[in-house]
Amino acid sequence: MKEQFKKFLNEEQDPKAIEKVTSKLTDLLMKGEEVGYIAVQKKPAITVFPDSIVLTNKRIIICKPKNLGLSMDFIDYTWDDIASTFVKENILGSEFSFGTKTDLAVSIDYIPKIQARKIYTYAKEQLDLLRNPVVAATPIQEVVEPEYEEEEEIEEVETEEVTSFAEILPAAPVYTETFEPSQPVQQPSTGDRKLSELSKEELFDKLQNYKKLLDNGLIMQGEYDAYKKEILSYM
Repeated sequence: MKEQFKKFLNEEQDPKAIEKVTSKLTDLLMKGEEVGYIAVQKKPAITVFPDSIVLTNKRIIICKPKNLGLSMDFIDYTWDDIASTFVKENILGSEFSFGTKTDLAVSIDYIPKIQARKIYTYAKEQLDLLRNPVVAATPIQEVVEPEYEEEEEIEEVETEEVTSFAEILPAAPVYTETFEPSQPVQQPSTGDRKLSELSKEELFDKLQNYKKLLDNGLIMQGEYDAYKKEILSYM
């Protein structure tokens, strides 16, 4: 196991921290789970027990030593629960952060810049795989032929179902009434720019601002949920 993780010691990682984390990962990794990268916090002052962040093909694991390094807390987030990731480079190291679909913001600072770029790249690759799963290569001719037969049957059925369903359930007006209460409160805005023109970092900041308004009782839960749904659709 230790030989497998020696590749993570070539970008200023603390060898002792890597050894402690990898010794614990033996019992934590699930079947088929592989470690993609390990980044270790490096503060300006001497840090005896730095935090670490482990990225696998299934999740992000935050490792926090405690009790003078005798034990460690592990907090993990699966990739399908992560909405976005960010890296902010500072003078002393970088800050890697990510937001979850449950509106939780997690960050770990003082990550060496090279390591921060590596975990950011790896995280983006995993999110892309999740949103655009790789389909096994299949000859185009084999896929096209059955699709034409299915399309003819589906078109006939859909025409009947949509016509009868629309008479029973007018869905559009209900959604409009639910979303309208969010319109009057536009305090945490970025000028007059539309959401589609904002960067992911700006969208993330905007979401955090709405959360503060909710916590302070300035907007209702329904309004916040509508803001959140709209912002996440652009991330």
